[in-house]
Amino acid sequence: MTTVLPNQVPAGTDDADQTCGGPLLLLIASGLLWLVLGGTLALLNLIQVYTPAFLADCAWLTYGRLQAMQETALLYGWAGNAGLAVALWVLARLGGAPLRGPNYIVAGGLFWNLGVTLALVGIAVGDASGHGMFQLPRYVQPFLLFAFGAIAVPGVLAWTGRRNPTTYAAQWYAVAALFLFPWFFSVASVMLTFAPVRGTLQAVVATWYAQNVFSLWLAPVAIAAVYYLLPKITGRVIPSYDFAVYGFWSLLFFGCWMGGRLLVGAPVPAWVSTMAIANAWVVLFHHIIVFFNVRDVFRPGANTTLKFLALGMGAYLLSAVIDTAFSARALAVTTQFTHFQQAQTHLAMGAVALILTGALYHMTPRLAGGNWPSVALIRAHFMAYIIGFVLLVGSLAVAGWIQGSALNDPSVAFTQIAARTKVWLQLATAAQALLVVAHVLFAAHFFKLVGGQMAKCCATRGILTSEATVS
Repeated sequence: MTTVLPNQVPAGTDDADQTCGGPLLLLIASGLLWLVLGGTLALLNLIQVYTPAFLADCAWLTYGRLQAMQETALLYGWAGNAGLAVALWVLARLGGAPLRGPNYIVAGGLFWNLGVTLALVGIAVGDASGHGMFQLPRYVQPFLLFAFGAIAVPGVLAWTGRRNPTTYAAQWYAVAALFLFPWFFSVASVMLTFAPVRGTLQAVVATWYAQNVFSLWLAPVAIAAVYYLLPKITGRVIPSYDFAVYGFWSLLFFGCWMGGRLLVGAPVPAWVSTMAIANAWVVLFHHIIVFFNVRDVFRPGANTTLKFLALGMGAYLLSAVIDTAFSARALAVTTQFTHFQQAQTHLAMGAVALILTGALYHMTPRLAGGNWPSVALIRAHFMAYIIGFVLLVGSLAVAGWIQGSALNDPSVAFTQIAARTKVWLQLATAAQALLVVAHVLFAAHFFKLVGGQMAKCCATRGILTSEATVS
């Protein structure tokens, strides 16, 4: 395996990079700005958990609204923009032809980010829907659906107009993410907002949607990136590749029915949570296949992209095991509705974020046409990100277990529970602060690279224009 320095751009820039460079860089830049904002909101929200008076006098930044705002910014702002950029880039590369319709990406990206902005303003003034992962106000939902469709058009064209009839696992996952998101988003929009179902069925639909956001949208994009980048960087064939198709279909068929495991003990029919738990065990088959396919990723060497991919895949596989094990009623009785569930969410979403970050480290120099300016910034970002991520998930998990165990003991008062978990929540706050630092470093490094390349391009054009004028 050839060692690639963190800021080195190996050969491999092609027509796909040249035709979609500007539009995809726009999506990436937008995603990084939302990442910094969402991380900052998450930091403020964590402080409010053990300091209720913090920002209590500001109606726009009360705990519930701040929670919904940071979730929306990170999910639809950061992961949405970055995930779409990665999916489109993979499809363009494997399609073997320049990306068609780049203007659709620009228009859709502008409308998507405008929609996310309106969503945060709406949540701040009290228009949130009240459903986890779907806090979007009513008037924003059609806006985002239209914008997503516009961005996805070039990806669909890259799939239908591919030059090579042979398809790859990376394409399957990327195309599935582009096609499935509009389906379950529109279903949730109708059943939860425009023609809402009644009673506890709302909770069933909301958990179904929240699970699909991860299993049918974000996870497929992340896996597509790994399937594409791993052989590209290492030069090795993916082992046991013939089994990849079974992992793909097992995730699509069974992954969307796991949301009901969050309703253990809730006022819904018992079969809902039972079926979800059973599906969670079945989906482990998908994770086993993915592990055997991409196990070489856990030998990253000096390559920055592979380091992020390895940690992301490790977190992805670990989150599957933890989610399945703690969906059992014997453990759910302790961890449900506690900080432990937040730790599970951070672990799963963090896995996607790590993989997307690794993909961006590989993509951005090729799209911008230059090297990353600083190896030191890359190393600082990597260390801050990993330390913050591990500390955040670990401290929230411990706080959640302490909280759940104490809640099951009627002799323990709520004030005692708050005192026992405070130190762990403070540690989680410090970890989130470190993550914000990492996000700022990554965003600053990205804009330094892109800004430098734009300056060089403008300077070159100026020289050519001057020479043409003299001639």
